[in-house]
Parts: sequence; structure tokens; C-alpha cells
Amino acid sequence: MAGPTTARRGAGQQQDDPARPPRPTRRRLPRRRLLIVIAVGILLLASGSVWALYGSSWLRAEQVTTTGVAVLTPAEVEAAAAVPIGAPMIAVDTDAIADRLRQKLPRIDSVDVVRSWPHDIGLKVTERKPVLLMKKGTKFIEVDVKGVRFATADRPPKRVPLLELTPDQSASLRRFGSGRLVREAVRVAGELPGAVAKDTQVVRVTSYDSITLELTGDRTVVWGSGEEGPVKARVLTALMKAAPKAGHFDVSAPTAPAVSGR
Repeated sequence: MAGPTTARRGAGQQQDDPARPPRPTRRRLPRRRLLIVIAVGILLLASGSVWALYGSSWLRAEQVTTTGVAVLTPAEVEAAAAVPIGAPMIAVDTDAIADRLRQKLPRIDSVDVVRSWPHDIGLKVTERKPVLLMKKGTKFIEVDVKGVRFATADRPPKRVPLLELTPDQSASLRRFGSGRLVREAVRVAGELPGAVAKDTQVVRVTSYDSITLELTGDRTVVWGSGEEGPVKARVLTALMKAAPKAGHFDVSAPTAPAVSGR
């Protein structure tokens, strides 16, 4: 009877043996202290980022690169842009630079001002292109595809037709205004067939529905209004192929065109 009892006591002694070291327990930071540590880390990271963007010399505007210019020069564009060299890149106001360029250089149709980290400000320029010219004294005013009069030149650019706006005090001028008539002329010029556009020397507007073209070789085209432009272009191309030596073409009513000699 003594044997089993002794064995049970032995097992109990092994479980409560004070000689065996207790298992280590993991100590966890209190939740509040952990949140404080995380917040401090975020604050330090944010402070470092702000210093790098605004306070350091690593990320500052040091140069300007201009692309897309043809008539304007990079020096003209960069002078008008007035990029604050030495300022933090993040503080450069790209919208203000774009506004300055459009105001000071009307030849610029659009411009993208981009930050090229770490030190470069890029100016991607799209210039206006003249589609018509308006003569004023000895100068030539360039008009773009939107009807915007954007520049004055001493000499006319090559292969750009002259716009003669001579409505006097017609009903069209009173009703539409010169701006609308200019846009109609631009519209017509933009819808001419390629070969005709190349040979067009003058676009004459006397009223909204009376637009005439003067071509090389003493040829004339009565276009009428700017309406049905693509149809008129196709009819005119067909007439010129059918009568290559004709000097007068009338497509003002494209369903009933006319052609005659010089």
C-alpha cells in the first residue's frame, strides 16, 4: 500500500519542484505607451520630410528646361516664366508660372509646368500657329485656328493666306461682329482641301454668307458661308479635277456648283 502513495507524492513533488526555474513571461508595453511611441515616430518622420522639402538644400529649383518652342526662344520663355531659382521645389507655384507665360507671351497656346525632381522645372510649350494674316499698315497680325490674334510680324509667314475683312457696315457686321466673321474665315481656311489650302492667297469676307478665296493662277472660289464646309471641299476637289483650266469655281450651293473659264 505504501508503494502507490509514494509514487503519487513523487509526481507531485516533481510538479512543484522549487529547483526548476519558472518560465519567462513576455512583458508587453501598455497600449497607451505603445500609441505614444508610434505617434512620436510619425511626428519625427513628418518633421524630417518637411525639413527635406522646405529646409534642406537637396530639393531646390536649380535649373529650367524649355521644350516645344519654334518661333519663341527658350531664353524668352524662361525670362517670362520667372521661375524662383533657389526656392524649394515643393513651394514653386506651377499654376502662377503658367499664367505668367500666357499673359506675357500670347504666342503660347498652352504650357505644362512640371517638377522634375530633384532640381529641374520643365516648361512644355505649345505655340499658336497662324492660319490667316490680317494686314495693319505695314505689319501683319497672325490669327490662329481659334480666331485669336496673337502676334504681329514685320513680314508675312510663308504659305499663310491674307484675310481681307471688308464688311463695311453690313448687316452681317452689325449682327455677328468682326470677331465672329474672323472665326468663320478661320473655319473655312481649316476645311479647305490640302491642294487648295496650299494655293490660297487671300480669304475675303464681305458678309457672313459671302466668303471668297483667291488662289494662285488668277483663280477664284466663291465659298459662300462657312456652313457645309466638308461637302463644299469635296465638290470643289471634283470640279477642279473635271475642269483643271477653269478660273472660277462656285460651291456656295454645293448641290448646284458652277465652274467657268478665266
